Amino acid sequence: MKFSLTSLIVDTADLESESSFWHRLLGGSVTRTPTHHFLQTDGLPVLVVQYAPEHASPRWPDGISQQMHVDLATDDVGAADKRVLDAGGRRLRPTDDVVASAPHGSRVYASPAGHPFCLRSA
Repeated sequence: MKFSLTSLIVDTADLESESSFWHRLLGGSVTRTPTHHFLQTDGLPVLVVQYAPEHASPRWPDGISQQMHVDLATDDVGAADKRVLDAGGRRLRPTDDVVASAPHGSRVYASPAGHPFCLRSA
């Protein structure tokens, strides 16, 4: 039996802000419906941003649940850090906490809806 990952779905109370963040970060194209925005980017699964009016942001890494976590590999962690911040993301830990080029090192961020993700060296 073989599987492939076709999509990731993230909840948000602010559909435009969350989908705009991921679009600015990853590029691609967005198809919008009143309750879902579908981000299609070459080489990645479809990212579906789903309207959830009662969405509560994760309280990770200092709380119990992260709800979801995505790792993104990049060939330039410094430039990607700037793009994350310019797109509306925020750091969850200082960048000097870890060496991003180390085999298991990563920089930790959150999207506008609070979904955690990491940047690692490719």
